[in-house]
Amino acid sequence: MLIRLLRDYLAPYKGLLTGVIVLQLVGTMAALYLPTLNADIIDKGVATGDTGYIWQTGGFMLAVSLIQITCTIAAVYLGAKTAMAFGRDVRTSIFHRVLAFSARELNQFGAPSLITRNTNDVQQVQMLVLLTCTMLVAAPITMIGGIVMALRQDAGLSWLLLVAVPLLALCIGLIISRMGPQFRIMQKRIDVVNRVLREQITGIRVVRAFVREPYETDRFGRANQDLTDTATTVGRYMAAMFPIVMFIMNLSSVAVLWFGAHRVDAGQLQVGSLTAFLAYLIQILMAVMMATFMLVLAPRAAVCAERIQEVLQTESSVKPAEHPVTRLRTAGLVEFDRVEFTYPGAEKPVLRDITFTARQGQTTAIIGSTGSGKTTLISLIPRLFDATGGSVRIDDVEARALDPDLLWSRIGLVPQKPYLFSGTVASNLRYGNPDATDEELWRALEIAQARDFVSEMPGQLEAPIAQGGTNVSGGQRQRLSIARALVKDPKIYVFDDSFSALDVATDARLRTALKAGTRDAAVIIVAQRVSTIAGADQIIVLEDGLVVGKGSHEELLRSCPTYIEIVDSQLSAEEAA
Repeated sequence: MLIRLLRDYLAPYKGLLTGVIVLQLVGTMAALYLPTLNADIIDKGVATGDTGYIWQTGGFMLAVSLIQITCTIAAVYLGAKTAMAFGRDVRTSIFHRVLAFSARELNQFGAPSLITRNTNDVQQVQMLVLLTCTMLVAAPITMIGGIVMALRQDAGLSWLLLVAVPLLALCIGLIISRMGPQFRIMQKRIDVVNRVLREQITGIRVVRAFVREPYETDRFGRANQDLTDTATTVGRYMAAMFPIVMFIMNLSSVAVLWFGAHRVDAGQLQVGSLTAFLAYLIQILMAVMMATFMLVLAPRAAVCAERIQEVLQTESSVKPAEHPVTRLRTAGLVEFDRVEFTYPGAEKPVLRDITFTARQGQTTAIIGSTGSGKTTLISLIPRLFDATGGSVRIDDVEARALDPDLLWSRIGLVPQKPYLFSGTVASNLRYGNPDATDEELWRALEIAQARDFVSEMPGQLEAPIAQGGTNVSGGQRQRLSIARALVKDPKIYVFDDSFSALDVATDARLRTALKAGTRDAAVIIVAQRVSTIAGADQIIVLEDGLVVGKGSHEELLRSCPTYIEIVDSQLSAEEAA
């Protein structure tokens, strides 16, 4: 998964990667040439007292060092640019993929996990790309070039390379093999911490209302401790790695000096060459250490890449048509024809044999007990789900055959849980129609019974709205959500229990104003209160996913026992009449 992700998203940056490789090659070769020059200064300058040679070779070393520094800086710059562009592209791809998900896929992954995958997981793979460009590319060049240069200085000490390099690689490899599974566990536990924290922040009122702070504190503490334990285990392995590396490097240096001194004493090796060989050994071992350090990051990056690819390779269950319809003749017509819907893994359908028509200029209400399938039913209209049986038609065209943008442009949805985005009142109202004028906004607010409280807010239309609309009340959030749908001016309005947070008087005024403001559209209302839907042209009564009643309020009072039971539970006989 990691290789595939890197191949797909680094392909546009082949030029930058080529530049990184060339610059690292030049810079590394320059670094490898410096010990040889230093050996020449010792053997041909210091040993013979040739000051001129020392100055000449020293000046050449400065020039080589300048080349090395310049190439390294340029390689790091190009590598950082490539890594940041890679991270940006992956995050963008995940974002667009998640936007295309239906409610089924969103529930499958969960919001906390999707957030982690688009932030922490991408960051881990991005860090691997950055360190690969700045460290790993130079490591094999240094190892191969260092071995060649060391053998040029003295082949008699080459056996030390055959011992030190494999020993170092073996020790670090054993540590890394134990770290891989821990990284997989760590990413899952980060998901758990994010989920618990998100639930507690979102449900803080419930937590306090039921005095569950100690329980939630303990729950977060357990999740946090699990993550800490895993991170500590990984930290122990990493902490053990560096002393092992330093021990092997220092032991190798002692061995070179010990055996090299005997060769110098025997006249088989010069002091400068011994110094250069020691420098090359250190460079080789450092390259091995850098390569193995990258292998430490690779297991975690591989786990993260697997999680990223899981999102990118998940296709939405709501797929656009191959040749979608992009134009419609009629307006404001919704037809359900023997519709059935079953959730994945469910034993029986949630909806069965649903048939009704909502027409332009009419209000269709849907009522039923909790769990009867009301929200699921209206979710089929904007294709948050796709029906598993029958058909849903919008303006005489099967919903699956419509271009998604055309479908959504026809629908103004006010969800059961209204959500406002951080910004201003105006920016939220213009969400469905960016070109709406201030007059259109005030008109929508007036119909939604929100003009009074908005006009009293500091800045009025430019009054700030916090994320989720937490700085306004629940009723104000619902009215602003309704106003947002009105500003869009769609052909089909879908209100999913959107009046539940309103008092009866405000509810009545709002419904009266809506009749005038939505007379050219089809209006579908899901409600719990009979008073909200009593004046609807058509009322659909749901029970256990079946339509058990259809007609006006008066007709249902005569013919539908389920509706009569709902009415009796809410209204007196005089109010029902």
